[in-house]
Amino acid sequence: MVTVRDRAMVWALAILAGLAMVVGVSPALAGGSPRPPNIILIVADDLGWGDVGFNGRREWATPNLDRLARQGTVLRRCYAAAAVCAPSRAAFLTGRCPIHTGVRRNDQDLPAEEVTIAEVLQLKGYTTALFGKWHHGKPRAGRRDYVHPMDQGFDAFFGYADAADAWEKFPEALWDGRRRVAVSGYFDDLITDRAVEFLGARQDRPFFLYLAPTATHFHIDAPADEVARHRGKVPETNPAQPLNATYAAMVTRLDRNVGRVVEALERLHRTGETLIVFTSDNGATFESGNQGTSAALDSNRPFRGQKRTLWEGGIRVPALACWPGTIPAGVISDEAVQLTDLLPTFAAAAGAKLDPSRHLDGVNQLPHWTGLASAVERTLFWEWDSEGTRQLAAMRGRHKLVITAGGKPELYDIVGDPAERRDLSAQYPDLTRQLRTELHAWFQSATPR
Repeated sequence: MVTVRDRAMVWALAILAGLAMVVGVSPALAGGSPRPPNIILIVADDLGWGDVGFNGRREWATPNLDRLARQGTVLRRCYAAAAVCAPSRAAFLTGRCPIHTGVRRNDQDLPAEEVTIAEVLQLKGYTTALFGKWHHGKPRAGRRDYVHPMDQGFDAFFGYADAADAWEKFPEALWDGRRRVAVSGYFDDLITDRAVEFLGARQDRPFFLYLAPTATHFHIDAPADEVARHRGKVPETNPAQPLNATYAAMVTRLDRNVGRVVEALERLHRTGETLIVFTSDNGATFESGNQGTSAALDSNRPFRGQKRTLWEGGIRVPALACWPGTIPAGVISDEAVQLTDLLPTFAAAAGAKLDPSRHLDGVNQLPHWTGLASAVERTLFWEWDSEGTRQLAAMRGRHKLVITAGGKPELYDIVGDPAERRDLSAQYPDLTRQLRTELHAWFQSATPR
């Protein structure tokens, strides 16, 4: 595979020579066609960075994801904006960090005044749909600030409205729009069925499809036929209970369902006009509900930590961007991006104008993904202050500062030391102070709780 630097040089030369169309710039970006791309965002739930083939997993295969990775760019340093579901999802839907959306814990709901990707694209004429998990959507005593996804820019919705239900892999009822309907089957299969149906029906306008499966979140359960593929092929703590095989089955079933979506696009001859981004909302968890599977299978390897921590294992997520003919194939990017970048990037691809008065933390990554420029240099920030734990983190370039309540600031070179084993704060005191100062200023910009 080529590097981002190689890719940028090739593209710069092509542009100077006036050959942008020859090397694969889409008609929409080159000005030859007004039609913006379709956009598909697929976000797994608690999927570890090391759970997919394109990041080195060998105990099972993810051929469909690996194919997308070969056809596009692997975002090897992609970061969630938070270490748990609700803050992370609110952040990538709005382009704003948790301290600015006000969704800083798992029990907080997206405020109605926040503007989502779906709302931005809806104004550009997109048909929008969410099939999968919406976090939260359920009113609480004395609260009026929750929103249903169809109040937040989605024309169609099928799935879980409240995350408290989203542990179930074989639900008996789901929301179909604003109605509860009886269902039967594996959740991720059901939402993929609806996604394929949606793709087949949308021919006249560009679409935005947000597919949010529950693999590999919490309950360890998967279709029996998928589990059977892995029995005896992964180590088990108790062979009589094939929990690790079941975890592997959740990942490979996720991959199969991604393949079904891509196959639907291919049948419709729409792959070249569709931008696909695949990622996870945070890293894998080692908590009790996971029954030890992610830890046993080393899902976050080679990183330290897990969900609910700001070590790399909690916030660095598997990610790829694929848009044949526009995003060059076979590229691995080692530049840091954050999922808050999705809204401004998708808006740029769609030609949508964003309200300049609304503060976004994310930046448009389209020039980076298409090879026209390097990623924007900036400092990224994180907070985790809930459930008895407090951590703050700041990262610029290859250096990351982590501050845990009760401990001293620690500085890591996450390129040379991705496992965050060697604290360099004594070696680089000035950089440590600088990142700490930036982190303090960022924290002071928080929306009041």
